[in-house]
Amino acid sequence: MASAAVKIGKLTFYNILLAIFACSGGFAYGFAYQALTASIGQPQFYIYLGLERGTTYTANILGAINGLFFAGGAFGSVSQSWVGDKLGRRKALIIASALALIGSSLVAGTVHVVMLIVFRLVQGWGTGMIVTLAPIYLAEISPPQHRGLLLGSFATSLGIGMNVVGWISLGTYYAQNPSVQWRLPLALACIGPLVMFVGSFFIPESPRWLLWQGKSDQAWSILQKLHEGPTYSEQVEQTAHAEFIQIQRQIDYDKTMGVTYWQIVKQPSYRKRALIVIVAMFAYQSTGAFGIGNYKILIYENLGFRGSMPLLLNALYTFIGTCGVMLASIYVDKTGRKILFQLTDMAPDTVVGLPAMAAALLAEALLSRRYVATDDKAGNAACIVFLFLFVFTLDLTLGPSIFIYVSELWPTPLRAKGLAIAWFTYFLGAITYTSSSALAFEKIGWRMYMVWFTCNIVNFFIVWFYFPETTNKTLEEISELFGDKVVVRITADGKNLEGDKIIEIKTTGEKDGRDDHVQVEVIENTKGRD
Repeated sequence: MASAAVKIGKLTFYNILLAIFACSGGFAYGFAYQALTASIGQPQFYIYLGLERGTTYTANILGAINGLFFAGGAFGSVSQSWVGDKLGRRKALIIASALALIGSSLVAGTVHVVMLIVFRLVQGWGTGMIVTLAPIYLAEISPPQHRGLLLGSFATSLGIGMNVVGWISLGTYYAQNPSVQWRLPLALACIGPLVMFVGSFFIPESPRWLLWQGKSDQAWSILQKLHEGPTYSEQVEQTAHAEFIQIQRQIDYDKTMGVTYWQIVKQPSYRKRALIVIVAMFAYQSTGAFGIGNYKILIYENLGFRGSMPLLLNALYTFIGTCGVMLASIYVDKTGRKILFQLTDMAPDTVVGLPAMAAALLAEALLSRRYVATDDKAGNAACIVFLFLFVFTLDLTLGPSIFIYVSELWPTPLRAKGLAIAWFTYFLGAITYTSSSALAFEKIGWRMYMVWFTCNIVNFFIVWFYFPETTNKTLEEISELFGDKVVVRITADGKNLEGDKIIEIKTTGEKDGRDDHVQVEVIENTKGRD
């Protein structure tokens, strides 16, 4: 009889509420990141700060403003690993959201370009902590079969934040007050951090972090609530007990293996995880996501669009991307993470991953070479179509799956450090492409698309041969994919009683001279299944 995926834990209303809270962090980051992109589409932004559009100096200033936001994010992603491990996920979120709120307030009140550059660094630091911590928290409280959906909702919230600010900036273009045109989007970036700051006082701590700290009674109470929601049943209690044993034993074992950055470098299984998350995050940046995303307003202007039209196209771009990531979040637990990087079975025989992005970028390069700086409306419109096709494909495939994937790979004692490596790479890639892309579009134009085209082709083969699939596994069982010992395994190995499958949780090794065995009945008829 073939082994089946074990369904441990159902999706409860309580899980959904906690996911909505965590998504306020995704909204905060998406809004803060996109707010400046929207502001550079406002004529008064340049007038107020004394910048001349279309000059090399202005391109360098915009690169510095964006680059320092991501530099702050890089610092935030690293610092959260110490704060999150030392104080817990909940307290770390309080600190991160407070820092992001302060930074966003100061950015909104900027009166000089230097002030804007400095406070974008502070804003990036806070939102960088948030965008790293929130997926850790979500991964550690989510049931395995719905972890992709809940973590995918976080990726969706990033898109929603970017989408909302895009439409707001279109509206503020028509404001009578010149400062409102570009300052209001920056000021509204305070909303996400404020919601997260207040909400963090009411959420439970991660049960995995509590078990790591030896607080088993608190962890058990929270894990029960995560499984049961508002109602109690003996079967749900057994399922919660099964997962509790697995988490507790696995954390006890993982702690003996070391929980330092040096251990990540030294141990092959941890080193492979680190290499995968580094490649995954830099691959995401190398798709062209940030190079295009940060300067699409300038791209539209180079294609001959003027007035409010670049802002409208910006809003449509983010809306299309958000639709893609929402759709992918629904399907990611069914298709798997790895397959979304490359191909998908949502539409049979249709290639949509990295190769499709490469195709869209190749078409964009050829069209831009021909039609940029011309009055050919049909040709310019075709360039817009392929940009929209690119962002839809990007967010349909890598949009949620890349962030889910890097959040799942690490054992609990190393998850904050592992995500620090992942997001530091993400922000390093963002700095690389955002600080150079404005000048690159100025100097080499359409050839920049060819750089991203090449990166997508190379990354496709890396993912194909090197990335393992993690779908439907508990966080503890993912360790086996890297050759680590799984101390407690939840199995569905063929014990049938009148057609109902029985799941037995058992240790693969002994502790204190005994093995743990907990049986959990699954409400699923499997009689006659091979």
